[in-house]
Amino acid sequence: MADEVKRIGVMVGREWSWPPAFIEEVNKRDAGVVAEFLKIGGTRMNEANPYAVIVDRISHEIPYYRTYLKNAVLQGTIVINNPFWWSADDKFFGACLLDKLGIKHAKTVALPSHSYVDGVVTESLRNLTYPIPWDEHVAYLGGFPLILKPAWGGGFKSVYKVHNLEELWKAYNETGTECMVLQQFIDWDNYARCLCIGQTEILPIKFDANRPWPHRYVVDDHFLAPDLRQQVIEWAMKINQALGYDMNTVEFAIKDDVPYAIDFTNPAPDFEITSLTDAYFPWVVQKMADLCIDLALGKRWRSQARPEWSSLIYG
Repeated sequence: MADEVKRIGVMVGREWSWPPAFIEEVNKRDAGVVAEFLKIGGTRMNEANPYAVIVDRISHEIPYYRTYLKNAVLQGTIVINNPFWWSADDKFFGACLLDKLGIKHAKTVALPSHSYVDGVVTESLRNLTYPIPWDEHVAYLGGFPLILKPAWGGGFKSVYKVHNLEELWKAYNETGTECMVLQQFIDWDNYARCLCIGQTEILPIKFDANRPWPHRYVVDDHFLAPDLRQQVIEWAMKINQALGYDMNTVEFAIKDDVPYAIDFTNPAPDFEITSLTDAYFPWVVQKMADLCIDLALGKRWRSQARPEWSSLIYG
């Protein structure tokens, strides 16, 4: 009896270049695995899932997709990335985690939200100090300029660089119900964004956050000295292994040859060819195909019960 063909489901949003390139790459290898766009219209309790692996690129925007994916994990499907951990992560916890792991990170303070949803009354906030001790937080962070950004989310949305208290208050007043973090600004002289696949495949790319999208990736394979490149790769690998992410980007702001992890919870990273360019796009297509085929065939194993950070810290 022939071996059963394994299926990889691809869950995507607006992106147009990576999904079909990935599906084509998997299918042309004729490895006993087929990839396809999955279709769902409602999920029954403990409904069996037909996919060995699902690649999730969009559930952070569509709540039903996240609900579907959690049941898929329960039925034995490997989901990239783990929907339970993705639902739980935030940038402040990440900052604390990296500090525990001995990876340099910008100092960070989590802030109370500016506003609250209807139904939250003054008595609901009795545990909060008022007013926020802004001067103390700014002193802890080393003074201005500082970065104010959401504790959840990505894509450089609602990110503010502030130079004094007036700018900080003005930005904070625009954040609504978001939980924000205030962060030390690293006045970097070099910047690396690492494409991370399967926790161990790490490709550092020169990244210029000051350029407009989609032109922030710069083709320069020698922008890091060999020792610095190796340190960035090792730290990115350690971060992904701690978080359990198989698909991520990890960013390092580099000052005087010292890398600081700045942004490292991007579990649906930009894979578009217009961003990655022809130089790096094939790498991410091929490495994701390698990973997903191996997982589908049982050549690699992933526990999706919990993240690995606790064992890395506490043994």
